[in-house]
Amino acid sequence: MRNKFLIVICICVLAGFASFAQSAGNGKVVPVAEHYPGGKEALLADIQKNMIYPPMAKRNRIHGECVVAFTLEENGKMVNHKLIKNIGAGCGDEAMRIVRALKFNAPGYRVDATVPVRFDLPK
Repeated sequence: MRNKFLIVICICVLAGFASFAQSAGNGKVVPVAEHYPGGKEALLADIQKNMIYPPMAKRNRIHGECVVAFTLEENGKMVNHKLIKNIGAGCGDEAMRIVRALKFNAPGYRVDATVPVRFDLPK
């Protein structure tokens, strides 16, 4: 009985670490970035470089983070894009456009991934 209890606790702890490791944003882990040319820094920089801040979001001072999920195929092709988190005012559509334009290296296996797209108001 005691061994079963320890196994359950270990599984819960590992599940918590796995969900934490898949969070994204400033200072957080982006697991799919290892398959992007240049790594995490290049991925986040390219997202910001290609962003066109939606006029409605700018006008209404909306900022935050949208999250796009997709599957990265063995050959590097992205399929099954889905918006997981949307802050509204056109930001979700812009996040989808940006993520669909990204080009990843072929990992050699399928990867279910999420990518954060951070919308910060210009200063």
